[in-house]
Amino acid sequence: MNLKGKNINQREEGIHPCADSEGVRLQVFLSHAGIASRRAAEEIIAQGRVAVNGAIITAKGTKVTDSDIVLFDGKPVQKESRLLYFALNKPPGYICSSYDPQKRPLALSLLPEAEERLYNVGRLDYQSCGLIFFTNDGSFASRLSHPSSCLEKEYIVEASGYIPDTVIDAFNSGVTIEDEFYKAKSAEIIGRKTLRIILIEGKNREIRRVFSHFRLHPVLLRRVRIGSVLLGDLAESSSRALTEKEINGLGGYDGTRGQDGTRG
Repeated sequence: MNLKGKNINQREEGIHPCADSEGVRLQVFLSHAGIASRRAAEEIIAQGRVAVNGAIITAKGTKVTDSDIVLFDGKPVQKESRLLYFALNKPPGYICSSYDPQKRPLALSLLPEAEERLYNVGRLDYQSCGLIFFTNDGSFASRLSHPSSCLEKEYIVEASGYIPDTVIDAFNSGVTIEDEFYKAKSAEIIGRKTLRIILIEGKNREIRRVFSHFRLHPVLLRRVRIGSVLLGDLAESSSRALTEKEINGLGGYDGTRGQDGTRG
């Protein structure tokens, strides 16, 4: 669908120097083509879903150039002509995935239609809600998803019952549950049944697992901030384009791209 008139932050053709004369790693090429983040692209390659010049590639370290023919699931892969960056206020009952065999609603379906392949940066589980990013910029997604980014994620959590001090202490000092260590950057009571929690690493279902450990149930789990980007008054199920300032504040551009306002 033509996105003319939509409020979309985009980068025009020419910003993807994907390959020099020696080529780039295949997972980098795929991420620049909007297939997936670099980490996810590595898994896709290992699954045998990518072919280069007619040969299935599963080995790490393979390099390609712009002259190579790359196929993903049998379809040609081309560099994106523009990069898109969205913030979405995901409602409960939507899954963060490009496909769900259970046919549950996809958060992706709430975004403006685009020819580009968009995917989520990080996740919010099925019943959680709030701020999540979508992009077709694999480098951007990889940087934000990597633990070294130390990116803060802030949540407001409403529990089914009174929250004892032991839960606050566990979040702030750390707790081991089923051989997994969980620790928030900070956790504070802001209401009788409500917590504000800031995570850095954000392990899978971390908040829900700590609550469950103390026999509590989050009746509402909303992410309200990622880094310097606030959910603000963005309506549930609505999306907006990230601003230039927000993208740069997230370390969004890798500093090696063209003359279109990115870092040189």
